[in-house]
Amino acid sequence: MLNTEMAEKLKLLGDKTRLTIMGLLKDKEWCVCDLVDILNMSQPSVSQHLRKLKAQGLVKETKRAQWVYYALDIEKDSYIQTILDALPDTESLLFLLKGEYTPCDCK
Repeated sequence: MLNTEMAEKLKLLGDKTRLTIMGLLKDKEWCVCDLVDILNMSQPSVSQHLRKLKAQGLVKETKRAQWVYYALDIEKDSYIQTILDALPDTESLLFLLKGEYTPCDCK
């Protein structure tokens, strides 16, 4: 891997929101509506962050009916997994962000 590619990916994770999204995705996939609610951000803002992560190959999307789900896509980037391992687990992160959380009904 080129140092410039690695630097770009690490630069993306320097943003608190994107790092939080990656932390949430490390244990499960999420739909955009859940991420909007958890992060307390507008849908366009969350989508913009996800677009940047997807463009660098850090997340992948799966469409189911009208819903889009996002998951990590970091198998080839072990250094990213090392960073994510240092973050709290998803349940702890959810509690820190929202307290109690009930997923949306997009399933």
